[in-house]
Amino acid sequence: MPRLEQIRDVDTLQQAAILLEKTVISQQHTIARLKVEIAQLRGEGVPAQLELDLLKEQLEALKKKVFAPSSEKRPQDGEPGAPSAREPRRGHGPKAQPLLPVSTVTHTLPEDERTCPVCQGRLEPMGEQSEDSEEITVIEASYQVVTHRRQKYRCSCNASVVTAPGPVKLTPGGRYSPEFAVHVAEAKYLDHLPLERQARAMGRKGLDTDAQTLWDQLMALAKHLTPTYEALCEQVLGSDVVFMDETHWRLMDGDGSHRWWTWCVASDEAAAYWIRGQRSKDAAVDVLGAFEGVLMSDGYAVYEALARGAPGIRPVHCWAHVRRKFIEAESPFPEECRKAIDWIGELYEVEREVPKLPRDAPEKARTEALALRARLRDERSRPIIEALRSWAYETKPATLPQSSLGKAIEYMLSLWQGLTVFLTDARVPLDNNAAERALRGVVVGRKNHYGSHSKRGAEVAAILYTLFESAKLAGVDPHRYVLEATRRAIASPGTATLPQNVT
Repeated sequence: MPRLEQIRDVDTLQQAAILLEKTVISQQHTIARLKVEIAQLRGEGVPAQLELDLLKEQLEALKKKVFAPSSEKRPQDGEPGAPSAREPRRGHGPKAQPLLPVSTVTHTLPEDERTCPVCQGRLEPMGEQSEDSEEITVIEASYQVVTHRRQKYRCSCNASVVTAPGPVKLTPGGRYSPEFAVHVAEAKYLDHLPLERQARAMGRKGLDTDAQTLWDQLMALAKHLTPTYEALCEQVLGSDVVFMDETHWRLMDGDGSHRWWTWCVASDEAAAYWIRGQRSKDAAVDVLGAFEGVLMSDGYAVYEALARGAPGIRPVHCWAHVRRKFIEAESPFPEECRKAIDWIGELYEVEREVPKLPRDAPEKARTEALALRARLRDERSRPIIEALRSWAYETKPATLPQSSLGKAIEYMLSLWQGLTVFLTDARVPLDNNAAERALRGVVVGRKNHYGSHSKRGAEVAAILYTLFESAKLAGVDPHRYVLEATRRAIASPGTATLPQNVT
């Protein structure tokens, strides 16, 4: 039988699922019988009901994996699965497009059609009256060969000849412009298009090039942008609160394919990336350097070990990961998990009552927002946390440790100290979603172009992901920011340009 992820036909998938279900049930019965026999031989009592509950849970988990949707989102008002008294919205109106240029095309009747069909008189324009409608169209990107003629000048004495300056060059004597290099980088690291695919698309528009040529432009671009990358890393690691996460990255060099890791450290203003060959404590230390402050992360043991060796790091943990554990256990334990999920949802409801401030908000407004958050957390979030903790300690003894509910409770309690720091420090958010959002582009890119073909390729990816993602966080157009940073670096080598400095 083919693997489930390879099956596309619904009927075949259903038959495979039924077969797997029967196989699992048969194996679980065999396992349960053998456990009873072993316990009897050892003279031990068997908590039959607990064993049966565990078998049921495993079956529910299998069904959920095969048939259930993968989203963790809970139904909201107006969505399927949630009650709503409002009529469902049908269709949608046109979206405003304030960023698009606007042009007007006037359509007129041909001369031979300006005859009245009734009296045969001549049709004349009705002043400025017209029927107007909008249409969004596309003007395709085009590639051109531009010849730059640099005029030469001389004095009548013939002692001095001066040539007019030309455009800035990505590489001395190079044929491709900085605009072209940024265009290629944007397509790969922002839109996730592999270089081979880009080269084929360019060929359809008349540009004869190849992936190696495009890669050469990215190499040259990254060289100019290295000081900016280092400045962004320094800016992120200089923040009081940072978010950290990691995901795997494929390095496909001459020795084969190796699993490397993309480390991401994000703040409210920027995101920085490092691609390393390990997922160890040493790699995390190399990434964080001398960072001191609040470190938000998931429950990966490396972060705890890192904090123990660095007194200046204060570890905090993510409620979204805790919630995810209970969602995974919800199918076999709906009543128990519903309580935990609802309590965590109430924590987020409290957070939503604090107004979101714009990036350029004055310091006084930020201080007032933090004070409001601290008061709301103390008055409303603290009782929720106490109720959740009491429930966990009451439920844990009656739950099998190896069950999904038991694992979810143990995960939460083992990280309890880091999960509750937000009650005493208003700067600390509830979750590590900022880092996970920052890694989303890396994950999509990895699926499309699989990774890097060399260590230098991994370094270039880290540099360009950092610039593009930081521009998005700063609310600056990524293409315009990277192009401006490149131009400044070419004009004055070593110049570092932060997104906040591009208008």
